[in-house]
Amino acid sequence: MEQAKRRCRWVNVKNPLSVKYHDHEWGNPHYDDKYLFEFLVLESFQAGLSWECVLNKREVLREAFDGFDYDQISRYDEEKINALCSYPNMIKNKLKIKAAVTNAKVFIEIQKEHGSFANYIWAFSDHKVIKNVDDQFHVTSALSDTVSKDLRKRGMKFVGSIIIYSYLQAIGMIDDHELGCDFYKRDGDEKG
Repeated sequence: MEQAKRRCRWVNVKNPLSVKYHDHEWGNPHYDDKYLFEFLVLESFQAGLSWECVLNKREVLREAFDGFDYDQISRYDEEKINALCSYPNMIKNKLKIKAAVTNAKVFIEIQKEHGSFANYIWAFSDHKVIKNVDDQFHVTSALSDTVSKDLRKRGMKFVGSIIIYSYLQAIGMIDDHELGCDFYKRDGDEKG
């Protein structure tokens, strides 16, 4: 009989979406701009909610936000925003929905300036993964403070340091797998 995997304490092992996200996405470096934008939206929707709640609504959000197509989202008007507020099973927070539109516009400006959003965001860590080595639970860091400040200066919304720290974990810039987790990577490891 195969031994059960040891995972980070935040994983709800009874929720297949939580397990799949932890095992295949969280803490793994991502460089695709569409993926990076998707998680910017998802993390901003997490404000005041649990990550599991947002993860459970991921497919609804993907459908509602046209597959997280930032070009389309940047053109949403008030009518579309109001329609999203009544979209079935949607997280119906008008401020977060409007933030997604604003953030899409800023995202596109950043792409124009840096060639891609990936070039911009990964430059903050010198294009390296920052690995948790102290096994402490963190919610912010000097890095998330810096990224948050820059994004807010550019006009993004719902990008405070706590949200950005979660975002940097989600895109794999910060690898916070716990020491006891089977997915914890030691120096030189390709995978856990």
